[in-house]
Amino acid sequence: MTEPLFVIPLWADLTAVGLGGVQGALFASGFVGQRRLDFLGVAIIGILVGMGGGLIRDLLLNTELATLQSNWYLLTALGASLVGMLLAGLFQRLNAVIVALDALVIGMFAAFGTAKALGLGMPAVPAVFVGVCAAVGGSILRDVIMGLPVAIMHVGSLYAVAAGAGCVVLAVAHALGAPLVAAAITCVVVTTVIRLLAVMFDISLPEQRALHRRKVAIETSAIRIIKP
Repeated sequence: MTEPLFVIPLWADLTAVGLGGVQGALFASGFVGQRRLDFLGVAIIGILVGMGGGLIRDLLLNTELATLQSNWYLLTALGASLVGMLLAGLFQRLNAVIVALDALVIGMFAAFGTAKALGLGMPAVPAVFVGVCAAVGGSILRDVIMGLPVAIMHVGSLYAVAAGAGCVVLAVAHALGAPLVAAAITCVVVTTVIRLLAVMFDISLPEQRALHRRKVAIETSAIRIIKP
């Protein structure tokens, strides 16, 4: 890899990590019964969500792991997780805040991943892939650790699609000559808006089984039924 043309500001990266940590802790704090977690478990989930996207991004780009080059990343993720735990009762009553926080975290990790890949000279399509992986990486690690179905693999509000759309906008804007910083901000806005609209209006991709049933219905409609 060549010297990057785009460097993620430390404050911006820590902001994404902190928001991810809060969101992860809020998610983990909402479980009751056999799946409930203690303080350590909630903190671990918060740290995974906060730092997971950046770790996956840098592993894919074969660059030094930014989240392990400074004390502030882990401290920020841990502190944010504690905040999420302490304020879980308040935030659970403000569901809109959790949804907006989730959408913003997706957008920031998507933008940072794609912008950093493009800054390192990676072609547009792989750069978009890196951005999407960074956006959903934390949630995948969270679901795997907690033994849950991976959210992005099942029918639900647009998640990876929102990140993908934002990353494509970033790549296209950069190809047309827009500065990477401006393109990254646009990516955050596009991803966040699409994710929020998907949640508000319950928009999701078609269920695979529904497509299969429709195909079977069309095929079987041509079969003649002989009545006795």
